[in-house]
Amino acid sequence: MSLTFKAGDLTIHRVIEQETTFLPATEMMPGLTPEVLAENRSWMQAAKALDANDVLILCFQSYVVKTPHHTILIDSCIGNDKPRPNRPKWNMKTDDTYMRALAAAGVSVADIDYVMCTHLHVDHVGWNTKLDNGRWVPTFPNAKYVFSQIDRDYWDPAKNPDLDEEARMIFADSVHPVIASGQDHLVADGDRLGDNLAIQLTPGHTPGAVAIRLTDGGQEGLFTGDVMHHPIQVYRPCWSSRFCTDPVQSADTREKVLGQCADCNALMLPAHFGAPHAGRVRRKGDGFFFAFEE
Repeated sequence: MSLTFKAGDLTIHRVIEQETTFLPATEMMPGLTPEVLAENRSWMQAAKALDANDVLILCFQSYVVKTPHHTILIDSCIGNDKPRPNRPKWNMKTDDTYMRALAAAGVSVADIDYVMCTHLHVDHVGWNTKLDNGRWVPTFPNAKYVFSQIDRDYWDPAKNPDLDEEARMIFADSVHPVIASGQDHLVADGDRLGDNLAIQLTPGHTPGAVAIRLTDGGQEGLFTGDVMHHPIQVYRPCWSSRFCTDPVQSADTREKVLGQCADCNALMLPAHFGAPHAGRVRRKGDGFFFAFEE
């Protein structure tokens, strides 16, 4: 299984921080009934997307896109030294897995020109910053960090006083230091980054979540972030995860994105699908199925 995809003159590398069990399937997907889980258990286990105890297996990864002019990191995973008391596998983590994976892709932190966050949840902003002499500072010193204006405003405690303590902590250690450094760059639906990448608003999981559309040489890819967490949602787009701020809008967005990928034959690159991670969406009757890219 390759960690690299090609799209025209662009190269896409996966940088994997963790591939692990996460939550029981029916807890992660409130719409998933035990009966439907039983119907789908065999293929999900064969795809290593479900363990023997019906716990979903998710991948936590970034994508590095190398264009002729830029090196771009899409989402920055979990991070080290971050206090995450509600998430034991992430809490005060100190391993070197992510940095080794970045190096294996032939990239150093100084090489990254842009860090593009599909949204500002904990597992997409973690390596935005690192701990340096007791202070959080940007990990990628030469990068502009690309945030959706809508999402940045929603997760800013100064603008949204209703945020819980965990969300405030994540913003404080992984987003605010980037803003304070002047390295943030705010975008909206339809904005472009160079000739190859465009921002596409995909609200529902969070209010300002975005997908990142890649085009080159007649080929198209779509980095979908958390439009979907798991392959079961390709077959049942109506199922939103427990982490979606607006489950109904999330389901509507998911249906539209799946149709878009099917109609354009786009390579879909989700944030959390397990190996081999990416693939093509195909229509089947009035629904969809997912063909993993080997």
